[in-house]
Amino acid sequence: MTTWITVCDTCKQEGWEDGAMEQTDGEQLAALIEDAARGTETIKTRRVSCLMGCKHGCNVAIQAPGKLNYTLGRFAPEAEAAEGIVAYAEKHAASDSGQVPYREWPQAIKGHFVTRHPPIPADE
Repeated sequence: MTTWITVCDTCKQEGWEDGAMEQTDGEQLAALIEDAARGTETIKTRRVSCLMGCKHGCNVAIQAPGKLNYTLGRFAPEAEAAEGIVAYAEKHAASDSGQVPYREWPQAIKGHFVTRHPPIPADE
């Protein structure tokens, strides 16, 4: 089953306005995640403008139908973070419930979980 990585491309870390950056931190992280996910069979990526987690930027959501969904934040726009996010998403995709045992979490995502959402019920 496909797991989606949704990346907030408007995230800006503290002090962003002081730099001469042409891209937001979220845009930079999104590009790195897209590169890291290229060629994976179970991961798709998308960008959205604002996940409303500004105090936790840079934010991503790990999502799949019928599974636990997660919001992660406080990432620097770096390759190590992107690779860890994609590695976790691959484990999420392989899990029936979306839950990944802590011992299998990539180091790069530890300490970055913000929220967990139960799956939406299949019927009313």
